[in-house]
Amino acid sequence: MPLALITGAARANSIAAGIVPRLRRAGWTVVTSDLRDADHLADLSTPEGPEALMAEVTATHGTVSALILSHAHDVESGILDTTAESFDRHIAVNARASLLLIAAFARQIGEDGGAVVALTSDHVTGNLPYGASKGALDRLVISAARELGPRGISANVLNPGPVDTGWMDDETRSSLTAMTPRGRLGRPADVAAVVEFLVSEEGRWISGQLLKSDGAFSARY
Repeated sequence: MPLALITGAARANSIAAGIVPRLRRAGWTVVTSDLRDADHLADLSTPEGPEALMAEVTATHGTVSALILSHAHDVESGILDTTAESFDRHIAVNARASLLLIAAFARQIGEDGGAVVALTSDHVTGNLPYGASKGALDRLVISAARELGPRGISANVLNPGPVDTGWMDDETRSSLTAMTPRGRLGRPADVAAVVEFLVSEEGRWISGQLLKSDGAFSARY
């Protein structure tokens, strides 16, 4: 069975945790980097963590064919109250770690190639370091599609819009639901279905794209 590595599955109701069973049903062996009961743990805020994680996974399970980047550091702040330390940590976890994981993934890839899918967000105002680091993530993943395409690797960024994973209060949930034409917020299962296709053999022709899978939440203008 092909092997997928998914980051950011620490919470049971997270997007990443929702992707795990979907891929397993599709025939994938799935390893997560940070579920509480996971076999493989890594501190992605350090320069050494991403490569160490990939090395451990490949040594134990073999070649990784799909890399799904769903980890994120998120502490809300704006232009006037974002500290240098906070900004640097967001960049380290959300952008630098992703870059290093993608590079390690590409170095170990087999002749059949593979797929990278990174979860992103448009949330910037009032959440500046998070949004800026996600913007950096978008650019590096799209660049990876061009640079790593000759190795048979597809790379896409997926923006799922607001997904109710337990972080919303009732007011936020009601407000965002009212802005969604389908009358409901996104669910981890919605994201998982798109990810399953993007990492499949059929879906890997799609590459170098920033895709929105948000129930038309962003189609407002």
